[in-house]
Order: sequence, then structure tokens, then C-alpha cells
Amino acid sequence: MDMNQYLSMFIDESNDHLQSLNENMLELENNPEDLSIVQVIFRSAHTLKGMAATMGFEDLSSLTHQMENVLDLVRNEKLKMQEFIFDTLFQSLDALQSMVQDIMQGGEGKADVSSIVANLQAIVRGDMAPAGGSPEAGSGVTADASGGAGTAIQLDEFQYSVLEQSISEGHKVMYLEVAIREDCQLKAARAYLVFDLLERYGEVVKSHPSVQEIEQEQFDRSFSLYYITQKEAGELQSMIMNLSEIDSAQVVVLDHETLGQLNSGAKETAAASAVVEPAATEPVPNAAPAKQPKAEPTKAAAKPSGTAAAPSRTIRVDIDRLDVLMNLLSELLIDRSRLEQLAYEVKRSDLTETVEHMSRVGSDLQNIVLKLRMVPIDTVFNRFPRMVRDLAKSLDKKIDLIITGAETELDRTVIDEIGDPLVHLLRNAVDHGVEPTAERIASGKPETGTVNLRAFHSGNHVFIEIEDDGHGIDRDKVLAKALKNGVVTEAEAATLSDEQVYMLLFAPGFSTAEVISDISGRGVGLDVVKTKIESLSGVVSVQSTLGKGTKFSVQLPLTLSIISAMLIKVGSEKYAIPLSSIVETGLIKREQIRQVHGYTMVPYRDTHIPLLSLAQLFEVSDFDERGEEETEIVVIRKGDRLAALTVEDFIGQNEIVIKNLGKYLPAIQGVAGATILGDGQVALIIDPNSFIK
Repeated sequence: MDMNQYLSMFIDESNDHLQSLNENMLELENNPEDLSIVQVIFRSAHTLKGMAATMGFEDLSSLTHQMENVLDLVRNEKLKMQEFIFDTLFQSLDALQSMVQDIMQGGEGKADVSSIVANLQAIVRGDMAPAGGSPEAGSGVTADASGGAGTAIQLDEFQYSVLEQSISEGHKVMYLEVAIREDCQLKAARAYLVFDLLERYGEVVKSHPSVQEIEQEQFDRSFSLYYITQKEAGELQSMIMNLSEIDSAQVVVLDHETLGQLNSGAKETAAASAVVEPAATEPVPNAAPAKQPKAEPTKAAAKPSGTAAAPSRTIRVDIDRLDVLMNLLSELLIDRSRLEQLAYEVKRSDLTETVEHMSRVGSDLQNIVLKLRMVPIDTVFNRFPRMVRDLAKSLDKKIDLIITGAETELDRTVIDEIGDPLVHLLRNAVDHGVEPTAERIASGKPETGTVNLRAFHSGNHVFIEIEDDGHGIDRDKVLAKALKNGVVTEAEAATLSDEQVYMLLFAPGFSTAEVISDISGRGVGLDVVKTKIESLSGVVSVQSTLGKGTKFSVQLPLTLSIISAMLIKVGSEKYAIPLSSIVETGLIKREQIRQVHGYTMVPYRDTHIPLLSLAQLFEVSDFDERGEEETEIVVIRKGDRLAALTVEDFIGQNEIVIKNLGKYLPAIQGVAGATILGDGQVALIIDPNSFIK
């Protein structure tokens, strides 16, 4: 049977199951005694395992099976959830996600998960220490008087053949176990020094834990590895011991026989731990029997979500098909506008009635198609609780993420693009916004910080807010950094309002982080956020109160395909300006125009705003407003900044279909795309954001 036809369905359902597993694991972490949640997690893992096995992805199926072994003990009350178990299961979910991503990119879903599997098997055996974490856990090599070794890391066929061939060619193959002193403050740094030393004189074939886990300090205080070199064992041992804060270094030289014994011993250990005996899996004597018919239904009854769900009334539709439907609707709307104009010119009552009916049907069809493309923003928000949990753990902070308005709907095109900017803003709130626990307590705040993620509709826009209760933005610190980096001059700095200073955070390469980390401080992030949001015709703004917190607000259009616009005329050219960017229209007299510091300004309300000529911006040769006594203007807005555009005449309001200019035309500043009008002419769509700096 050809399984490729089911691949897209497998990927979609796998992602759904992984999302469900992450959400339920977070819920279980808050309620570790709730076995009904464990039942839901177990069922999702079991379904995922079966799907993967059916599709032939054995690595994915095998890892899920190891997770099942742990979950089975928990749901049968033979094992209590602990922090190490949660961390290991979350690592397993990350590995499963990587495998699915690999499958999406055409791979076979393979990954090196040996350390995760070893930890899962250690949990099943009742050994809570991370595998490879300490000699007591039975995961390292113990060199005895005869120079032999105990249990070892399991090698795959390729790694085993590399070591065998190296022995045959006269190289020295060694098994090392290095332990770092218990009082060492920077375990990962000391481990790095050991690896750096070893890599100068040979090659590390495999380590346990993995190099990545060691770099992230995800090990107790010891690690072991296979190593190929020309150095003598004694010399190598003394070189390692000469490094500071190294407690012990055991080096065992291997030949063909001892290498085979080590690897076969590791395989037997893995095989034995995969078959779990009931007595060996019970962490305490006199534990409850494996089956408890009464307890399980009682727990499940407490949570109705564990019962069978109602039949689904939804179907999956490929987004490409919706794009085709949207394009066909766009063509229909263009033809509708053309028919309306022809009916107006011909003035036949029967034709007018037919066209009016077609317009009503077309409007209904447009609403339905747009709603088909609308997706709850929950599809983006649901990955953030896990991300915030991991970030808070790595930063040693306590943070509650409160999500409201996740049911708010947004066009699928916008949904696909907004995820990364929100990730940057949330990471910024967790890292820069919320203070460390000790600092919060000292300032009289609760030790647990709060980050609010909100979404809500307002008019034709969706607003997304990320607000924290941290220490807020230090205006003076931001301004000093901006001056140092040359983002603003001394003269400009003196005139900036608080909001304008906060917006300096979005300058390219700007960062106030004192220390570069994996989370922040590399000078990227917020400038990317602003660029991406503006490319979606959105606006981002910042409000902050020092000592109380910061709020980032993102304003986005509901859809990027069909918009309401004001059609205007400049000479022989027609343009469309999105209504969402227009504050109002009006008339100005020639004598009202002022020149201020080289800028053309016009009075508006209680202030002055810049005046821009569309005829000059787009080099329209057959219109010049300077010869007119009164000129029509359109006041446009970007955030809290305003500007006015001079036009010749207003044609009227209309719903227009945005068409991409394609690859043949270069990017033109101030132009967001084009549309086809009812008379067949092409009108450029103006991007007001590009005119306001």
C-alpha cells in the first residue's frame, strides 16, 4: 500500500496530538494528582504511536512507546509524578516534534534520542537520577583492578564499526568517565574544557549525556564517552585531572573483545529495562495492585472532558483550495463592479434589478468566503504556555501566563505570519519585563510574575496585547543607549515623548541586555517584530510605567485580501487608500500651509502635521496643487502619528481586491499593491505607513 497519500493527514493529526500532549502535560504539572489527565495523555500518546507505526516511522513509534511505559505506571498509581519525570516527558515531546518536522521536510523522522530513552527507562526502573548523571545510577563505566569496565553507552551499528576499524588500524579506543566536583558552579563550562582538551588530541565518537544536554547543564555531575586517540591512557588522565574543579577521570583502553562486551552489555540492559516486571516497577513496597477498577472511573468522572466527544462536524480543507476560492471571488467582485457601472450607464430597469440582486448575492458569498478563511487565534496562542514555562524554568523565574480572547478570529494569511513576532514579544516580556524572584519580593510584589496575552476585535481590526507586571521600561536607560548607538542625536532626544523613546526599542540592532544569552541580547528581535507587523499592514505601540509593567499592543487588519478603501484621483491617475489608515478628509487653503525647519506643515486640530503631495511623491505630471486656492487632503495615521496627503478629487468608498504587483516590478515605496476597478483600470493601493516615519 502506498502510504504517501496519507502523509499530509498523518502530519496534521500528529501536530494536533502533540499540541494536545503539551497542553495536557502543562495541566498535569499544575495538578499532578489528577489521574484523569494522565488517561487523556496516555490515549493521545497511544494513538500517535499507532499512527507512526502504521506509516513506518519506527523511531517516532519507539520513543512514544517508551513514554507510554512511564505513563502506564502513573495512571496505575505505581509511580508519582516528579519534576524529573515532567522534564523528561517534555524533552520527549520536543524530540517527537522535531521528528514530525523532519517528516514534513521529506525526511524519515529520525533523531538521536538515546539519552531521552535512557532517562525514560531509568524512570521505569525506579531510578529517578538522570541517566549518565552519577556513578550511583549505574550508568557510567567503573574501572576495576583488572582494567575492565561495567555497563556502557549503547552504540549504533555505524558508531560500533568506526570504533572497531580504529582499533584495527592501530588507534587507541578508550572509554572515559569524568566527574566534576560537587561544589562546581559552572558544570557546563568545566565539561566544555574537557571536551575542548579531548578534541585537540582525538575524536569523541559518542557521549552520554549528549553534548547539547551537557551544554545546557542537563546532567548531574558526571559524563562518559567513547574516544579515539593516539595518546596514552595515563597521560590523558593526568591532562584531564590538571583541569580545575575535576573530581575524577577514569580512562579504560578497549580492544575488540572489551568493546564487544561493553556494547552487548549496554544492549542487554536496554532490552531488560524495556520489559518491565511488576515488582521492579513499584517504587515503594506494598504498593496498590496493578488494576484498581473503582478508583479510575471515579477520577475520570470528576472531569467530563475524558469522556467520548460528540461527532465532529468539521472537515479539513487544504489552504491552497481556499486561496483558489478567494482568487475566483476576487475576479467575481471585479466583474460585479464592472456590471454595476455598465448598468448605471445603460439605465435599463431589468438590467439594474438583476445586477443589484447579483451584488447582494456576491456580498453574501464574499462574507462566507472570508469567514471560511478566518481561524481562531488560539492556533497561535496554544503553543505559548509551554514556551513560557520552559523560559521561566531556564531563567529561574515564576511566571503565570494568562490568555484571554483566544477565540478571536483572524484571516489565515495573517495567522501564518503573526506567530514569530508574538514569540519575540513574549520572550522579551519574560526575560526583560518580569523581574527575578528575589527582586520582586524586595519590591513588595508577589514572587510569581504575570504576563497577560489578550486578543480582541475592534472595528475592522484585531488587537493583540502582551502586558507584564514587571519593572517597566527605564526611559533614561533606553535614551542613553540610543544616544550611544547613534540612533538619535542629542537635539532629537530632548524633544522625544515617553512613547517615542519606548519606540526606540524597535530600532535595528538595539538591545539593552547587559549579557548575551540564548534568550536575548544579540540585538535582534524587536526590529524584526516591527518590520513583520508593518508588512501585514499593522501597527505596534508601547506603553510602560516604571516599576509597574509594560504593555505592547499590536493592531492588525482582519484580512489582507479584500479591504475597504477610499478611491482618489490625482491628475490622470487613480489611487486607493485603505480606510483603516484614514482619520478624515478635508479642505485646506493655500495660506494655511507653513514651512517649518524645511518641512511642509499644515494646522490640524491643536497641532501641526506634515503635508505630503501625492503628485510629487509619484511624479504625476498632469496635476500640481500649488496652482489651486483650495486643496483636498486625506489625513492618515500610523500609531499616534499623523500626516496629510494632497489629492485632486475623491471618487468614493469601495471594497477592493488586493493584487500583488508580482516579481516583474521592483518594490516601490508607498505602494502596497494594486486593484482592478469597475471600468477595467488599474489603481495602485497606497501604503500610508511608509509615508510616516
